[in-house]
Amino acid sequence: MSFEWFVARRYFESSRKGASFLSFIKIMAVSGVAVGAAGLLIALAVVHGFKNTIQEKILGFGNHITVSTFSGNPIVQADTLLQFISEQPGVDAAQLAITGQGMVQAGPFVEGSLIKGVDEAGDLSDLRSYITEGTFDLRIQESGRPGLILGQRLARSIEAKPGSTITLYTLRSGGGGELPDIMQFTLTGIYNTGIDIFDDTFVMIGFDHAARLLSIPPGMAHQIDVRVSELGLIRQVHAQLQDQMRFPIYSENIFQTYSSLFAWIDLQEQTIPFVISVMIIVAAFNLIGAVLMMVLERTRDIGILKTIGASDRSIKFIFLLEGLLVGAAGLIIGIGISLIFYWLQTSWGIIPLSEENYFMTTAPVDPKLLDFFLVGSITMLLCALASWIPARTAAKTDPLRVIQFGR
Repeated sequence: MSFEWFVARRYFESSRKGASFLSFIKIMAVSGVAVGAAGLLIALAVVHGFKNTIQEKILGFGNHITVSTFSGNPIVQADTLLQFISEQPGVDAAQLAITGQGMVQAGPFVEGSLIKGVDEAGDLSDLRSYITEGTFDLRIQESGRPGLILGQRLARSIEAKPGSTITLYTLRSGGGGELPDIMQFTLTGIYNTGIDIFDDTFVMIGFDHAARLLSIPPGMAHQIDVRVSELGLIRQVHAQLQDQMRFPIYSENIFQTYSSLFAWIDLQEQTIPFVISVMIIVAAFNLIGAVLMMVLERTRDIGILKTIGASDRSIKFIFLLEGLLVGAAGLIIGIGISLIFYWLQTSWGIIPLSEENYFMTTAPVDPKLLDFFLVGSITMLLCALASWIPARTAAKTDPLRVIQFGR
C-alpha cells in the first residue's frame, strides 16, 4: 500500500473531532454523485426499455417490408411476384394480403376499421402472442360464419366479445351510391398490443373471405407482406427489393411506415440522458467544494506532512485520491440504487403508466452493461477533474504558515 493511498483512505474514513460540518459536506458530496449516477442509469434503462418494447410490438405486429402499388389498386399477377420475393436472399417468409376500409358492427354499435385479409393458416405477424381473449382462428366456425380477430379497444367500443356476431360493411370502389358489400363473421379472438393505431383500427379476416367481401379477383392482392430472417437485415433486404421493383410496384420498410413512432423513440433516447447528465456535472461541482473543505480542515496535517518530507506531488495525489474515493463511494451507491430500482420495477411495476399515452401499463427497464461502464467512467473522470483544483491548492501551501494557522 502506497503512502498516498494510506493517508487518503484514512482521511476519507474519519475526520477530526468537532468537524461534523465537514462530515456533512462529505456525505452530501457522496449523495450528489450517487443520485446523479443512479438517475442516469435508471433513465438510460427506461429509455432502452421503451425503445425495445415499442419496437418489439411494432415489429411483431407490422410487416418488415410491404410491397404494394402507388395507386393502392390490387397487384396484378400477385402470385408470380410473391414467388419471386420469397426466393430473394434474406427473406424468411412472404404472404399475400388484401386490405380495405370498412365499417364493423356488433349489435347497435358501429365503428370504422381497416380490414385485412390474410392466410387462414396464420398471419406472418406475431399477433397470436397478443391475443388476450379467445384464439387466433380465421376458419369457418360452428356458427357457419368465418372467424374474425380485432383489437381490444375496437372490441370495447362496439361491446363485442369472443362468440359475438360481427358484421362488416365495405363500399365498392366505383361509389355512385351502390349498396355496400356485407358479410357476417364470428369474433374468435381479441388482441391487445397497447398501441392505439393497431388496437383501434385493424380487423383480421381470412384471405378468401376478404377477396369476396372486397371483390378482388383471383390471383390479385393489395399487398405482399414480407418478413426477413434477421431484424438487422430489414433495410438491406428492402433496398434489394426496391431496386428490382418496377412502376407501379414499390416497397416500404417498417421504419418508413411507422416513422413517427420511431422518431419519437429516438427523441427520448437522445434528450433524457442529456438532461440527467447535468445532474452528474452539478454533483462534480459540489465535489470541488467538498474537497476544498477537506483541504481546509487538513491544513495543519498538510504542513506536518510537508515538514517530514512529503512532496508537493504526494500532497496533491492524496487529495486527488480522496476526491476519487468520494466519487467511487457515490458511484457504488448509485449503482446499488439503480439495481434495486430495476428489481422493484421488474417484480412489482412500481411506476405505472397510462397505456393510452405510452403503449404499456408499466415503465419497462432494460439495463445495459455498456451503460454501467460509460456512466462509471464518465463519473470517475468528472470526479478526478473536480478534485484536481483543490488538490493542486493543497500542494501549493506553505508548511510553516499552515502549521501556525492550525495552532
